[in-house]
Amino acid sequence: MRFMSTSSSAGVHGISNQFVADYAAADPLAATFIGMPGHDDRLTDYSPEGHAARKELAQRALAAITAAEPADKSEADAKAVFLERTGLEVELHEAGLMEGNLNVIASPVQSLREVFDMMPTETADDWAVIAKRLTAVPDAVANLRAGLAYAADKDRSAALRQVTRVAEQCDRWAGRAGGQSSFFATLIAGAPADGALRTELEAGAKAAAEAYGDLAVFLRDDLAPKAPKKDAVGEDVYRLQSRFFTGSRLDLAEAYEWGWEEFTRIETEMKQVADRIKPGATLAEAAAALDANPSYLVRGKDGLQSWMQELSDKALLAVRGVHFDLPDELMKLECRIAPPGGGVGAYYSGPTPDFSRPGRMWWSVPEDKDEFSTWREVSTVYHEGVPGHHLQVATAVYQAEKLNEFQRLMCWVSGHGEGWALYAERLMRELGYLEDDGDLLGMLDAHLFRAARVIIDIGMHLELEIPRGTGFHEGERWTPDLGLEFMLTRTITDAAHVKDEIDRYLGWPGQAPSYKLGERLWLAAREDARARHGAEFDLKRFHREALEMGAMGLDTLRERLAEL
Repeated sequence: MRFMSTSSSAGVHGISNQFVADYAAADPLAATFIGMPGHDDRLTDYSPEGHAARKELAQRALAAITAAEPADKSEADAKAVFLERTGLEVELHEAGLMEGNLNVIASPVQSLREVFDMMPTETADDWAVIAKRLTAVPDAVANLRAGLAYAADKDRSAALRQVTRVAEQCDRWAGRAGGQSSFFATLIAGAPADGALRTELEAGAKAAAEAYGDLAVFLRDDLAPKAPKKDAVGEDVYRLQSRFFTGSRLDLAEAYEWGWEEFTRIETEMKQVADRIKPGATLAEAAAALDANPSYLVRGKDGLQSWMQELSDKALLAVRGVHFDLPDELMKLECRIAPPGGGVGAYYSGPTPDFSRPGRMWWSVPEDKDEFSTWREVSTVYHEGVPGHHLQVATAVYQAEKLNEFQRLMCWVSGHGEGWALYAERLMRELGYLEDDGDLLGMLDAHLFRAARVIIDIGMHLELEIPRGTGFHEGERWTPDLGLEFMLTRTITDAAHVKDEIDRYLGWPGQAPSYKLGERLWLAAREDARARHGAEFDLKRFHREALEMGAMGLDTLRERLAEL
């Protein structure tokens, strides 16, 4: 694949825009996810050669950006963001961590399936594009297998836990588990009923399902015997992954200690709220009382979807013009139930640059679950929607006059994004939208859960000692079993969600702490700005200016927010 040359004479914004165009050609999945047209009939090459091509592309762009002299402050800011983000991508390549990327939540196996969720299905032309992409799945899976085998030969395979769990996901999507149809057969159910296009779609769906089934066999038979049984990645890999997810060189010992302090603070407040809900109750007893309260229940997946859409729409209207200035393009946010087979939880996908595909909130729920407690999920809607990810991501996409395409579309830093979304939950409480004690307990548990993530993620991967005075296996060193026990006994999060979470942490080292650590920075930056401006501090303006800067690593964000 050939790419256009990148010259420093194009300027920081020009180089960045060209990089996005070139990267979209080299990674068609990324192109679809960010809404770059022209590549929706192809799939990304995850072979060693494909990874090498993307590494070379990043290296050439880094060299050009390094040599480019910023024309103004916006280019200086954009240069800092590009060097930090793309530089880390190259470091991950050089550390040999790209070819073996395999985990239960966000690796190529999931992306090759999830990309079809992003594709339009309104017209016959739309279905024709899907048919071509379905036909490409077997080759894409073969390339992925080559990359995973290459990593295993270099002793860079994912841990056995991830391999076996992802094999189970592949079975589900292939239609080989529980007598269910394949994801791909379900995908084309609404396509034109007959004709050559239908024949092509059915053949493509069958081939894609077989490829995923064969991938499950490969994972179990070929990769699992080479996969390390130990889940912990160790300090060197963890520090690099932590920098990627936070954009900060963290003091991990300080972060681990702070995580315990934050957990204790939230747990104390939760006990006070639980006592108001049911005097004398434990957290678990208060949660059980809320779960049994019909006013907090919705039934059926359609009921859950309707409930979250209604709450999301209400939040959009409530904050518009009062706490945030929302243009019309941001006022549409679709709420959907995610296809089955992935991890449990909610996630967000951003709009296309022209907003023809709106932002979407997805909820992945257990297939056998038909009753849902809303008190646990009110703050989740605020987290994924407004003022959380939708406001944050769509605001950046909307800034075509201020930000280049890398900043608007490609730059995502978990510490920045998840930190903002967790801050948004707290903000909605401050603004008076979580006055019901049940909803408040749900929000606090979400924050307790994220504080526990700081403790467990760092603790399990670095195999740290559990401190004295914590009331939990004091003096022992963290293991996955202790992590699961801690989440099941010290939080009130749904048990099915907790079990998925431990697998997630172990396969995605450094990501889980980014929520709380990012929120910590957003809160500190806000209070610093408040102290600097005194009576002149304008919270609405602070939020607007902060979000219009787009995503960046936490160290860069700290510097930029200090200027507001």
